[in-house]
Amino acid sequence: DSGCSSQAMQAQESKEESKLEQKQDEVDECLEEEEEDCGPMPISRLEGSGINATDVKKLMAAGYHTVESVAYATRKDLTSIKGISEAKADKLLNEASKLIPMGFTTASEYHKCREDVVHLTTGSKDLDKLLAGGIETGSITEIFGEFRTGKTQLCHTLCVTSQLAIEDGGGEGKALFIDTEGTFRPKRIVQIAERYGLKPEDVLDNIAYARAYNSDHQNQLLIQASAMMCESRYALIVVDSATALYRTDYSGRAELSARQIHLGRFLRSLAKLAEEYGAAIVITNQVVASVDGASMFVANPTKPIGGNIMAHASTTRLSLRKGRGNLRVCKIFDSPCLPEAEAIFAIKEDGIGDQD
Repeated sequence: DSGCSSQAMQAQESKEESKLEQKQDEVDECLEEEEEDCGPMPISRLEGSGINATDVKKLMAAGYHTVESVAYATRKDLTSIKGISEAKADKLLNEASKLIPMGFTTASEYHKCREDVVHLTTGSKDLDKLLAGGIETGSITEIFGEFRTGKTQLCHTLCVTSQLAIEDGGGEGKALFIDTEGTFRPKRIVQIAERYGLKPEDVLDNIAYARAYNSDHQNQLLIQASAMMCESRYALIVVDSATALYRTDYSGRAELSARQIHLGRFLRSLAKLAEEYGAAIVITNQVVASVDGASMFVANPTKPIGGNIMAHASTTRLSLRKGRGNLRVCKIFDSPCLPEAEAIFAIKEDGIGDQD
Protein backbone atom coordinates (compact mmCIF):
# COMPACT_ATOMS: atom_id res chain seq x y z
CA ASP A 1 0.00 0.00 0.00
CA SER A 2 2.78 2.40 0.92
CA GLY A 3 4.45 1.65 -2.49
CA CYS A 4 1.23 2.46 -4.34
CA SER A 5 0.71 5.71 -2.41
CA SER A 6 4.30 6.85 -3.08
CA GLN A 7 3.81 6.13 -6.83
CA ALA A 8 0.57 8.12 -6.79
CA MET A 9 2.31 11.01 -5.04
CA GLN A 10 5.14 10.98 -7.63
CA ALA A 11 2.60 10.93 -10.48
CA GLN A 12 0.78 13.88 -8.87
CA GLU A 13 4.06 15.81 -8.45
CA SER A 14 5.08 15.17 -12.08
CA LYS A 15 1.63 16.41 -13.25
CA GLU A 16 2.03 19.60 -11.17
CA GLU A 17 5.56 20.12 -12.56
CA SER A 18 4.35 19.73 -16.15
CA LYS A 19 1.54 22.23 -15.45
CA LEU A 20 4.05 24.72 -14.02
CA GLU A 21 6.31 24.26 -17.04
CA GLN A 22 3.36 24.88 -19.39
CA LYS A 23 2.44 28.05 -17.48
CA GLN A 24 6.08 29.24 -17.61
CA ASP A 25 6.17 28.60 -21.38
CA GLU A 26 2.95 30.61 -21.80
CA VAL A 27 4.42 33.49 -19.75
CA ASP A 28 7.64 33.42 -21.81
CA GLU A 29 5.61 33.48 -25.05
CA CYS A 30 3.59 36.46 -23.77
CA LEU A 31 6.78 38.30 -22.81
CA GLU A 32 8.29 37.60 -26.23
CA GLU A 33 5.12 38.93 -27.92
CA GLU A 34 5.23 42.05 -25.72
CA GLU A 35 8.89 42.62 -26.63
CA GLU A 36 8.02 42.27 -30.32
CA ASP A 37 5.15 44.76 -29.89
CA CYS A 38 7.39 47.26 -28.07
CA GLY A 39 10.15 47.41 -30.66
CA PRO A 40 10.03 48.05 -34.39
CA MET A 41 8.18 45.46 -36.49
CA PRO A 42 10.56 43.35 -38.64
CA ILE A 43 9.87 43.51 -42.38
CA SER A 44 9.42 39.71 -42.48
CA ARG A 45 5.92 40.34 -41.03
CA LEU A 46 4.87 41.55 -44.50
CA GLU A 47 5.33 38.01 -45.85
CA GLY A 48 2.22 37.01 -43.92
CA SER A 49 0.27 39.77 -45.66
CA GLY A 50 0.66 38.45 -49.19
CA ILE A 51 4.06 40.00 -50.03
CA ASN A 52 6.46 37.42 -51.50
CA ALA A 53 9.89 36.76 -49.98
CA THR A 54 11.76 37.98 -53.09
CA ASP A 55 10.24 41.46 -52.80
CA VAL A 56 11.07 41.54 -49.05
CA LYS A 57 14.72 40.73 -49.88
CA LYS A 58 14.78 43.57 -52.45
CA LEU A 59 13.47 45.97 -49.79
CA MET A 60 16.09 44.81 -47.26
CA ALA A 61 18.87 45.29 -49.83
CA ALA A 62 17.65 48.88 -50.29
CA GLY A 63 17.79 49.55 -46.53
CA TYR A 64 14.16 48.85 -45.53
CA HIS A 65 14.37 46.49 -42.54
CA THR A 66 11.16 47.32 -40.67
CA VAL A 67 7.48 47.57 -41.58
CA GLU A 68 7.64 51.16 -40.26
CA SER A 69 10.31 52.11 -42.80
CA VAL A 70 8.03 50.88 -45.62
CA ALA A 71 4.95 52.60 -44.18
CA TYR A 72 6.81 55.94 -43.85
CA ALA A 73 8.30 55.73 -47.38
CA THR A 74 6.82 57.50 -50.39
CA ARG A 75 5.59 55.70 -53.51
CA LYS A 76 8.43 57.36 -55.42
CA ASP A 77 11.04 55.91 -53.01
CA LEU A 78 9.69 52.38 -53.35
CA THR A 79 9.39 52.44 -57.17
CA SER A 80 13.04 53.56 -57.37
CA ILE A 81 14.03 50.11 -56.00
CA LYS A 82 14.90 47.73 -58.83
CA GLY A 83 12.14 45.13 -59.30
CA ILE A 84 9.41 47.08 -57.45
CA SER A 85 6.70 48.23 -59.86
CA GLU A 86 4.05 50.88 -59.13
CA ALA A 87 1.44 48.17 -58.46
CA LYS A 88 3.79 46.41 -56.01
CA ALA A 89 4.61 49.73 -54.31
CA ASP A 90 0.89 50.46 -53.82
CA LYS A 91 0.36 46.96 -52.37
CA LEU A 92 3.37 47.36 -50.02
CA LEU A 93 2.15 50.74 -48.73
CA ASN A 94 -1.39 49.37 -48.32
CA GLU A 95 -0.27 46.30 -46.32
CA ALA A 96 2.24 48.28 -44.21
CA SER A 97 -0.37 50.91 -43.31
CA LYS A 98 -2.64 48.10 -42.00
CA LEU A 99 0.08 47.01 -39.54
CA ILE A 100 1.32 50.47 -38.51
CA PRO A 101 -1.13 53.02 -37.02
CA MET A 102 -0.67 56.20 -39.05
CA GLY A 103 -3.93 58.07 -38.40
CA PHE A 104 -5.03 60.57 -35.80
CA THR A 105 -4.85 60.01 -32.04
CA THR A 106 -5.91 62.15 -29.08
CA ALA A 107 -3.47 64.58 -27.50
CA SER A 108 -3.94 62.83 -24.12
CA GLU A 109 -2.80 59.48 -25.61
CA TYR A 110 0.20 61.15 -27.22
CA HIS A 111 0.96 62.86 -23.89
CA LYS A 112 1.09 59.41 -22.22
CA CYS A 113 3.54 58.23 -24.91
CA ARG A 114 5.71 61.31 -24.37
CA GLU A 115 5.90 60.57 -20.62
CA ASP A 116 7.68 57.28 -21.40
CA VAL A 117 10.43 58.98 -23.46
CA VAL A 118 13.88 58.03 -22.14
CA HIS A 119 16.56 60.69 -21.59
CA LEU A 120 20.30 59.93 -21.68
CA THR A 121 22.42 61.58 -19.02
CA THR A 122 25.25 63.83 -20.23
CA GLY A 123 27.40 63.18 -17.15
CA SER A 124 26.76 66.70 -15.81
CA LYS A 125 23.85 67.31 -13.41
CA ASP A 126 23.60 70.99 -14.39
CA LEU A 127 23.49 70.11 -18.09
CA ASP A 128 20.88 67.38 -17.47
CA LYS A 129 18.76 69.89 -15.54
CA LEU A 130 18.99 72.34 -18.46
CA LEU A 131 17.86 69.57 -20.88
CA ALA A 132 15.02 68.40 -18.56
CA GLY A 133 16.70 65.05 -17.88
CA GLY A 134 19.31 64.73 -20.61
CA ILE A 135 19.48 64.02 -24.34
CA GLU A 136 16.03 63.00 -25.59
CA THR A 137 15.61 59.70 -27.43
CA GLY A 138 13.54 59.48 -30.61
CA SER A 139 14.67 62.87 -31.92
CA ILE A 140 17.69 64.70 -33.37
CA THR A 141 19.85 66.84 -31.06
CA GLU A 142 22.35 69.12 -32.78
CA ILE A 143 25.44 70.38 -30.92
CA PHE A 144 27.39 73.19 -32.56
CA GLY A 145 30.27 75.41 -31.58
CA GLU A 146 33.83 76.41 -32.43
CA PHE A 147 36.73 73.98 -32.10
CA ARG A 148 37.68 73.03 -28.52
CA THR A 149 34.20 73.65 -27.09
CA GLY A 150 33.59 70.01 -26.00
CA LYS A 151 31.39 68.67 -28.82
CA THR A 152 33.38 65.45 -29.35
CA GLN A 153 33.95 64.99 -25.58
CA LEU A 154 30.19 65.13 -24.99
CA CYS A 155 29.67 62.53 -27.74
CA HIS A 156 32.25 60.21 -26.12
CA THR A 157 30.51 60.50 -22.73
CA LEU A 158 27.08 59.78 -24.27
CA CYS A 159 28.47 56.60 -25.90
CA VAL A 160 29.10 55.27 -22.38
CA THR A 161 26.02 56.66 -20.56
CA SER A 162 23.68 55.24 -23.24
CA GLN A 163 24.71 51.76 -22.02
CA LEU A 164 23.69 52.42 -18.40
CA ALA A 165 20.41 51.19 -16.91
CA ILE A 166 17.39 53.45 -17.50
CA GLU A 167 17.10 54.21 -13.74
CA ASP A 168 20.74 55.43 -13.83
CA GLY A 169 20.05 57.83 -16.71
CA GLY A 170 20.99 55.45 -19.53
CA GLY A 171 19.23 53.83 -22.44
CA GLU A 172 20.15 50.16 -21.87
CA GLY A 173 21.40 49.89 -25.43
CA LYS A 174 24.44 49.99 -27.67
CA ALA A 175 25.89 53.08 -29.36
CA LEU A 176 26.69 53.72 -33.01
CA PHE A 177 29.42 56.27 -33.88
CA ILE A 178 29.89 57.68 -37.42
CA ASP A 179 33.17 59.61 -37.45
CA THR A 180 33.81 62.08 -40.29
CA GLU A 181 36.74 63.96 -38.75
CA GLY A 182 38.83 61.10 -37.32
CA THR A 183 38.42 62.31 -33.72
CA PHE A 184 37.05 59.14 -32.07
CA ARG A 185 39.40 57.88 -29.34
CA PRO A 186 38.71 54.52 -27.60
CA LYS A 187 41.10 55.58 -24.80
CA ARG A 188 38.58 58.23 -23.73
CA ILE A 189 35.80 55.62 -23.68
CA VAL A 190 37.91 53.46 -21.32
CA GLN A 191 38.44 56.42 -18.94
CA ILE A 192 34.71 57.30 -18.91
CA ALA A 193 33.65 53.62 -18.48
CA GLU A 194 35.85 53.32 -15.36
CA ARG A 195 34.09 56.35 -13.87
CA TYR A 196 30.73 54.53 -14.08
CA GLY A 197 32.14 51.21 -12.85
CA LEU A 198 31.62 49.46 -16.19
CA LYS A 199 33.98 46.97 -17.83
CA PRO A 200 35.88 48.93 -20.52
CA GLU A 201 36.06 45.86 -22.82
CA ASP A 202 32.27 45.38 -22.73
CA VAL A 203 31.62 49.09 -23.28
CA LEU A 204 33.95 49.18 -26.30
CA ASP A 205 32.31 46.02 -27.72
CA ASN A 206 28.92 47.74 -27.48
CA ILE A 207 30.02 50.70 -29.63
CA ALA A 208 29.80 50.22 -33.39
CA TYR A 209 32.32 52.56 -35.05
CA ALA A 210 32.60 53.60 -38.70
CA ARG A 211 34.78 56.19 -40.41
CA ALA A 212 32.99 58.09 -43.19
CA TYR A 213 35.22 59.21 -46.07
CA ASN A 214 32.78 61.24 -48.20
CA SER A 215 29.19 62.49 -48.11
CA ASP A 216 27.90 59.57 -50.24
CA HIS A 217 29.63 57.05 -47.94
CA GLN A 218 28.10 58.86 -44.95
CA ASN A 219 24.63 58.19 -46.43
CA GLN A 220 25.51 54.57 -47.23
CA LEU A 221 26.53 53.94 -43.60
CA LEU A 222 22.98 54.76 -42.47
CA ILE A 223 21.64 51.86 -44.58
CA GLN A 224 24.10 49.54 -42.77
CA ALA A 225 23.08 51.12 -39.45
CA SER A 226 19.42 50.32 -40.12
CA ALA A 227 20.26 46.62 -40.63
CA MET A 228 22.30 46.54 -37.39
CA MET A 229 19.61 48.31 -35.37
CA CYS A 230 17.03 45.76 -36.49
CA GLU A 231 19.11 42.95 -34.95
CA SER A 232 19.94 44.49 -31.56
CA ARG A 233 18.95 47.45 -29.40
CA TYR A 234 20.85 50.69 -30.11
CA ALA A 235 20.04 53.63 -27.83
CA LEU A 236 22.28 56.22 -29.51
CA ILE A 237 23.59 57.26 -32.93
CA VAL A 238 26.37 59.86 -33.05
CA VAL A 239 27.49 61.63 -36.22
CA ASP A 240 30.60 63.72 -35.51
CA SER A 241 30.41 65.89 -37.51
CA ALA A 242 27.39 65.80 -39.84
CA THR A 243 28.56 68.71 -42.02
CA ALA A 244 32.37 68.41 -42.23
CA LEU A 245 32.39 66.33 -45.43
CA TYR A 246 29.74 68.49 -47.12
CA ARG A 247 31.99 71.53 -46.68
CA THR A 248 34.73 69.89 -48.74
CA ASP A 249 32.67 67.77 -51.18
CA TYR A 250 30.60 70.75 -52.31
CA SER A 251 32.26 74.13 -52.80
CA GLY A 252 31.02 77.51 -54.00
CA ARG A 253 27.54 78.87 -54.63
CA ALA A 254 27.14 76.83 -57.82
CA GLU A 255 26.97 73.58 -55.77
CA LEU A 256 25.05 75.04 -52.82
CA SER A 257 21.65 73.74 -53.98
CA ALA A 258 22.99 70.19 -54.59
CA ARG A 259 24.71 70.23 -51.17
CA GLN A 260 21.55 71.25 -49.32
CA ILE A 261 19.42 68.62 -51.11
CA HIS A 262 21.98 65.88 -50.25
CA LEU A 263 22.26 67.11 -46.64
CA GLY A 264 18.46 67.21 -46.37
CA ARG A 265 18.23 63.57 -47.48
CA PHE A 266 20.88 62.53 -44.95
CA LEU A 267 19.08 64.31 -42.09
CA ARG A 268 15.73 62.80 -43.15
CA SER A 269 17.31 59.32 -43.03
CA LEU A 270 18.54 60.07 -39.49
CA ALA A 271 15.06 61.27 -38.46
CA LYS A 272 13.55 58.03 -39.80
CA LEU A 273 15.98 55.95 -37.69
CA ALA A 274 14.99 57.99 -34.62
CA GLU A 275 11.28 57.42 -35.30
CA GLU A 276 11.55 53.71 -36.13
CA TYR A 277 13.94 52.57 -33.40
CA GLY A 278 13.46 55.24 -30.71
CA ALA A 279 17.19 55.98 -30.59
CA ALA A 280 18.71 59.31 -29.59
CA ILE A 281 20.40 60.97 -32.58
CA VAL A 282 23.25 63.34 -31.69
CA ILE A 283 24.92 65.27 -34.51
CA THR A 284 27.69 67.83 -34.16
CA ASN A 285 27.94 70.83 -36.44
CA GLN A 286 30.68 73.29 -37.31
CA VAL A 287 30.32 77.06 -37.32
CA VAL A 288 31.17 79.84 -39.74
CA ALA A 289 32.28 83.37 -38.85
CA SER A 290 30.03 86.24 -39.93
CA VAL A 291 32.16 88.77 -41.80
CA ASP A 292 29.53 91.40 -42.61
CA GLY A 293 29.37 94.81 -40.97
CA ALA A 294 26.73 93.78 -38.43
CA SER A 295 29.12 91.20 -36.87
CA MET A 296 31.03 94.04 -35.19
CA PHE A 297 28.05 94.67 -32.89
CA VAL A 298 27.30 91.01 -32.04
CA ALA A 299 28.89 89.36 -28.99
CA ASN A 300 29.35 86.01 -30.75
CA PRO A 301 29.73 86.55 -34.53
CA THR A 302 29.61 82.81 -35.42
CA LYS A 303 26.64 80.85 -36.72
CA PRO A 304 26.10 77.13 -37.42
CA ILE A 305 26.50 75.98 -41.01
CA GLY A 306 23.90 73.97 -42.92
CA GLY A 307 21.38 76.80 -43.18
CA ASN A 308 17.65 76.32 -42.75
CA ILE A 309 17.81 72.63 -43.81
CA MET A 310 19.88 71.84 -40.71
CA ALA A 311 17.85 74.16 -38.48
CA HIS A 312 14.50 72.58 -39.36
CA ALA A 313 15.76 68.96 -39.22
CA SER A 314 17.09 69.25 -35.64
CA THR A 315 14.57 69.02 -32.80
CA THR A 316 16.90 70.52 -30.18
CA ARG A 317 19.88 72.76 -31.01
CA LEU A 318 22.60 73.31 -28.41
CA SER A 319 25.25 76.00 -28.71
CA LEU A 320 28.59 75.45 -26.94
CA ARG A 321 31.21 78.08 -26.19
CA LYS A 322 34.46 78.19 -24.23
CA GLY A 323 34.66 79.26 -20.60
CA ARG A 324 37.57 79.55 -18.16
CA GLY A 325 40.02 76.67 -18.13
CA ASN A 326 38.18 73.37 -18.59
CA LEU A 327 34.73 74.97 -18.26
CA ARG A 328 32.30 75.21 -21.17
CA VAL A 329 28.92 76.94 -21.51
CA CYS A 330 25.94 75.22 -23.14
CA LYS A 331 23.02 77.35 -24.34
CA ILE A 332 19.68 76.09 -25.67
CA PHE A 333 19.60 77.69 -29.11
CA ASP A 334 16.31 76.14 -30.25
CA SER A 335 13.86 73.65 -28.71
CA PRO A 336 10.11 72.97 -28.99
CA CYS A 337 9.67 72.64 -25.22
CA LEU A 338 12.79 73.88 -23.37
CA PRO A 339 13.24 77.57 -22.43
CA GLU A 340 16.27 79.51 -23.64
CA ALA A 341 18.80 79.12 -20.82
CA GLU A 342 22.46 78.31 -20.13
CA ALA A 343 24.41 75.78 -18.05
CA ILE A 344 28.10 75.47 -17.23
CA PHE A 345 29.82 72.08 -17.41
CA ALA A 346 33.41 70.87 -17.18
CA ILE A 347 35.53 68.62 -19.41
CA LYS A 348 37.36 66.25 -17.07
CA GLU A 349 39.65 63.25 -17.43
CA ASP A 350 36.67 60.93 -16.91
CA GLY A 351 34.35 62.75 -19.35
CA ILE A 352 31.77 65.50 -19.00
CA GLY A 353 31.03 66.56 -15.42
CA ASP A 354 30.00 69.46 -13.20
CA GLN A 355 32.25 72.36 -12.32
CA ASP A 356 34.11 71.97 -9.01
